[in-house]
Amino acid sequence: MKKSLRLSAAVAVAAAASLTLASCGFGGGSGEGDAEGATTLDLLVPSYSDATQGLWEDVIAGFEEENPDITVNLEVQSWDNLESVIATKVQGGEAPDIYNGGPFAGFAADGLLYPAEEVVSAETYSDFQESFLANAEVDGTAYALPLIASARALFVNNALLEQAGVAAAPTTWDELLDAATKISALGGGIAGYGMPLGSEEAQAEAAVWLWGGGGTFGDATEITVDDPANLPGADQIKKMIDAGATQADPGSTDRSPLMEIFIQGKIGMQVGLPPTVGQIEENNPELDYSIVPIPTQDGNPFTLGVMDQLMAFQNDGDKQDAITKFLDYYYTSDVYVPWVEAEGFLPVTKSGAEALGGEEALAPFLEVLPDAQFYPSTNPQWSATDAAFKALFGQIQTKPAQDVLTEIQAQVDAS
Repeated sequence: MKKSLRLSAAVAVAAAASLTLASCGFGGGSGEGDAEGATTLDLLVPSYSDATQGLWEDVIAGFEEENPDITVNLEVQSWDNLESVIATKVQGGEAPDIYNGGPFAGFAADGLLYPAEEVVSAETYSDFQESFLANAEVDGTAYALPLIASARALFVNNALLEQAGVAAAPTTWDELLDAATKISALGGGIAGYGMPLGSEEAQAEAAVWLWGGGGTFGDATEITVDDPANLPGADQIKKMIDAGATQADPGSTDRSPLMEIFIQGKIGMQVGLPPTVGQIEENNPELDYSIVPIPTQDGNPFTLGVMDQLMAFQNDGDKQDAITKFLDYYYTSDVYVPWVEAEGFLPVTKSGAEALGGEEALAPFLEVLPDAQFYPSTNPQWSATDAAFKALFGQIQTKPAQDVLTEIQAQVDAS
């Protein structure tokens, strides 16, 4: 049946908004040129949707109205460019004061970040979910503030499953392969399973399969992409591709454009995110779909959990108070909750979870979140691992699975 959605008009508006991303090219540390007694903060963030820049501009406008002695310069970058931009800024001594990103342990290891407790009030710090704070710790100290959380689930086109004679959504790899192969056989440009192994987010699709077979990327102390436990999942990817159960050329297909094809009704199943719900509501509200747990080798529930963070660079000690004021303002419930809701993610604060707990569209993701596994983002080599997956994992379409895992490991070890 069609999803009955109450995930606010804000999500649809966010998906519909079309804003041009600006790159203001700020420099990071000195604050030169500020009027006496004034402070300028540089904020670098990625684009989650077409509405991201406008949402941050609204936050900044409200903050500056309450704090006229503080100016916030905003720079928005695409996820494809974000990591190279932050690396260039850090290397050039122009790190932003506040940064919204993923990998952070390398910055912490280099002594570049404030401990999280030093840039928010005790009240704000205590509002974070403890499990998310733990995922931002290095040697027992949190160096990043949880921003948003996301879980993955399988989006299923109910109509295509029915046309292909598949009685129920799959829970195991064998069932998924069978269902996807039957859906692909319908023809007409329809693919059974959408498998994005391109550079946008190859590490996520890899985790879905490798971890779903009992594998691991490693932990806080060691990266183990070439662990033998990863081979069953990697081999299953190749089995899906070789059987014609996926779209054409999965090795170079990115997640975002592929999900648009699912939304158009041309893909039977694809792993998606909470914001996908809002995209469907905006672009094809008549789509007959459901959201179910991701199939695994043995059928046991599992999801990939992702948490992005805000971190503060120690560029100028005089800015610490201004940073704290901005972060405390952002995480107040009446500012943070509408921001998270509009972007379609899961909140990381206790007050946010309480405020959004009744949203029907978030329920399938909140249900699988307790079974979430996370990237080893507190390992300083995670950033290099993430980059290696994005650059190399798509080769699994044409190369032996073990060779690809070995090549990724070698790139990480050389970093």
